[in-house]
Amino acid sequence: MPKVSDEFKRPQPGSFFYMINAILGSKLGQSQAFSEAGIRIPVTMIQAGPCWITQKTGTSIQLGFGTIKNISKAEVGHIKKAGLDKKLRFLRSFQLRNVSDVGDVSVGSEVKLGDVLVAGDYVTVTGVSKGKGFAGVVKRHGFAGGPRTHGQSDRERSPGSIGQTTTPGRVYRGKRMAGRMGSDTVTLRKLKVIAVDTQNNMLTVKGLVPGGHHGLLIIRKEIKKA
Repeated sequence: MPKVSDEFKRPQPGSFFYMINAILGSKLGQSQAFSEAGIRIPVTMIQAGPCWITQKTGTSIQLGFGTIKNISKAEVGHIKKAGLDKKLRFLRSFQLRNVSDVGDVSVGSEVKLGDVLVAGDYVTVTGVSKGKGFAGVVKRHGFAGGPRTHGQSDRERSPGSIGQTTTPGRVYRGKRMAGRMGSDTVTLRKLKVIAVDTQNNMLTVKGLVPGGHHGLLIIRKEIKKA
């Protein structure tokens, strides 16, 4: 499992990368690790960065991550303004720690994993969950289904009654019914950073994160309140 470089030190207040508390990445896979006490914990391997600052507007900056073969002409022009010749796949915006820091940000700069996170930090990870397609209420919402006897041979996984009588005479909005399952934006908080490989931009976090392999992940560092 990747280890933290002994030469790396946490960015100090006032430094350039201390302002940035987020980075983009992609999920590589799931594995396991062992604590000093010998307890097995599930971990997720994430390719976090490198990213490039492509824009700054107001109190936020835009980061670009990943490469792709073809992008639109509008995206080419947008990235070219930042002084980059890369075909970036993902572009996402983030708020800076302090409003006054936006003037110190240099467009076109590279942001690496080691500039944002170290082992022991806690992060919030946002991704898109795997799509399951059209699913019934038993799989989608955990319904128990109908009885298996008394002639209900074809109603075992039915949702049952979904409406009311004359009043109100309609189905309430938000009723749990069959439909498309998955492909939702999911955010998990307080995931502990187990290890940071600064040379390969490899991030290892405790627990599982949403999405499939190579899916986009937005990783935000949780800042402790004073």
